[in-house]
Amino acid sequence: MTRKLAVTFDYRCPFAYNGHASVIAAVRGGADIEARPHAFSLDQIHVPEGEAPVWERDPSERGTGVLALLYGISVRDHFPEQFVDAHLALFAARHEHAKKLGKEDVLREAVASAGVDPDAVADHVHGGESLATLAKEHTQAVDRWGVFGVPTFIEGENAAFVRFMERDRADDVERVLDLLDWVGLNEFKRPTVPN
Repeated sequence: MTRKLAVTFDYRCPFAYNGHASVIAAVRGGADIEARPHAFSLDQIHVPEGEAPVWERDPSERGTGVLALLYGISVRDHFPEQFVDAHLALFAARHEHAKKLGKEDVLREAVASAGVDPDAVADHVHGGESLATLAKEHTQAVDRWGVFGVPTFIEGENAAFVRFMERDRADDVERVLDLLDWVGLNEFKRPTVPN
């Protein structure tokens, strides 16, 4: 039976990169998983209560990660065949090449490297559609599943915030899927990180 899994992402988080790369490795390795990246803004979770959410702000006041999320959403929703490669390229721009995700030329280069027309992506980004999607997905994640960070793995009504220490590990995804069914486990956290 195919397991339907949503995984939250913000391109600034190295653990989100590890998690998404591992899910992609699992799917490419033949795992019976239907995975959907679910946008979640780390900028938004730092907005003080009562202030305007990032999606209602001027682009210059949204934070450094929102524009990258909008590029990812645009590719996911309009160029799905190239999404996985663009998704990994957007993560790699930050975590492997130390580029600034708030710079549009960096994002355009990342999606172009995956064979996507950056002008077409930018049209969706600057037309407001991707921003509306970000607002909807982020709000749903908080209101429905209590999401507070990335990556959060979601299956049905079960959700778990999980940090993988390594990237491209399909076996880590299998372990998470097993644990998602174990609703009696609320938290499992190592007080120190093993070397």
